[in-house]
Amino acid sequence: MANKGNILVGTVGQGVMLSADDGESWTRAGVRQGMHSDCIVRALREDAHHPEVVYAGTDMGLYRSDDRGMKWRLLDNPMKGSVVWSVAIDPIDPAIMFAGTGTPSKPGIFRSTDAGKSWGALRVAIADDCPNVGIPRPTGIAVDPTNDRNVWVGLEVDGVRYSTDGGDTWARVNGQIPNQDVHNVLVVEGPPKTVFTVVNDDIWRSTDDGKTWHAARAREVFPWHYPRGIAVKPNDSRTVFLTLGDSTPGRIGTMMRSRDAGATWESLK
Repeated sequence: MANKGNILVGTVGQGVMLSADDGESWTRAGVRQGMHSDCIVRALREDAHHPEVVYAGTDMGLYRSDDRGMKWRLLDNPMKGSVVWSVAIDPIDPAIMFAGTGTPSKPGIFRSTDAGKSWGALRVAIADDCPNVGIPRPTGIAVDPTNDRNVWVGLEVDGVRYSTDGGDTWARVNGQIPNQDVHNVLVVEGPPKTVFTVVNDDIWRSTDDGKTWHAARAREVFPWHYPRGIAVKPNDSRTVFLTLGDSTPGRIGTMMRSRDAGATWESLK
């Protein structure tokens, strides 16, 4: 995650690494900065309206920084002590936030309507167990930038959930997607507005809020076929970046770019 020369990287077992010079040098946010020394970071999310505020989903719960990652504090909420896999902030109303817990913790989706001061569990039907990872984990949460009542959740390994009322009720919307092993979800404004579902062997996109889905055919188009991360370029809602590798945990990887909201892709060298 980067902002005007400042880069934050979440690590598996070393907390958050920080650079203030575009990656030339790095420091670690550890115990003295308020973060557990061996912290496993699963998600980093910046508040676009208040860029000094950053949230980290970790194996200890949800952390917050008010100074771009220099110092952190573990929030006292229902997720404390659980693994937080994903965090999303409403792009229209930043007081509304979502976070998800899972493997090895009990799976759940939580919502805050007061900028993270308090949280409540949402009634989302999630399987108690699943193939491959044992307990499902919400690997992605996305709020529609054109209508923030629409919220998407991707679950590994339990498919896609969709809410049209800000998280009060949810429906399963896998549609034509045969794979329940969801690695991420993303909604971009476009045009056209597009919902992406990243599964462990392909990318699926919908331009009608999940009624129909179309595969990118990763095995034919991409150099490798195990995608994970996906993000939209700030201030350019048609440019999307995708990370992918050869397998899990994998030995090689690359980044793909689409300039047309996912219709076509190119490999970045």
